[in-house]
Amino acid sequence: MRPPAAELAPGPMLVWRCARPWLAISSAPLGGGLGERSWVVNATVPAGYRRLDPDVHLAGLAGAAGLTGAGVGLLTAVDVRDVVHETDSGVQAWVTTGIGGHPTWAAAGDPVECPSRVGTINAVCWLPVRLAEAALVNAVATVAEAKAQALVEAGIAGTGTATDATVLLCPPAGPAEPFGGPRSPVGAALARAVHAAIRAGLRASA
Repeated sequence: MRPPAAELAPGPMLVWRCARPWLAISSAPLGGGLGERSWVVNATVPAGYRRLDPDVHLAGLAGAAGLTGAGVGLLTAVDVRDVVHETDSGVQAWVTTGIGGHPTWAAAGDPVECPSRVGTINAVCWLPVRLAEAALVNAVATVAEAKAQALVEAGIAGTGTATDATVLLCPPAGPAEPFGGPRSPVGAALARAVHAAIRAGLRASA
């Protein structure tokens, strides 16, 4: 099964159209959770974006792009034309990297209102083999660990931003890999691809 390719649509917006539904796990505001998805979008919004219904907004953008069925939608203040695509051992990762001057530590304290200039690190990743549900959850954690490593290595005081989102896609059928952690075969490749993409994105935006 071939991975979907990223297309650039007006907005700007990145679009991945799947020839057949893929099993997805995501923290996205539209189509998040676990289930089969037929498309993914990652759309640029203004830095001062304040809508409280991003799912509705994304559904409208997807409809305007001719996307139908269940999909996943992400938003970012980063220009998605600056996406970085990395591959490693069959794993593919497309990452838009923005910290907007406001990286955060995961355990910084009580919730606070998001600043007007937020950054977002969105990762859309394709895995060439099916993962068990628990392994997919573990793989999401692997993406977060790789992201934190890249930020710390770049001298950024934070583990991410308050609005980061992740999408992982894998085949919906076939033997299921039981592990998605950073020392498993697929998890190690995922960690390397995401780490490389974020490092490259940080260098480009410096």
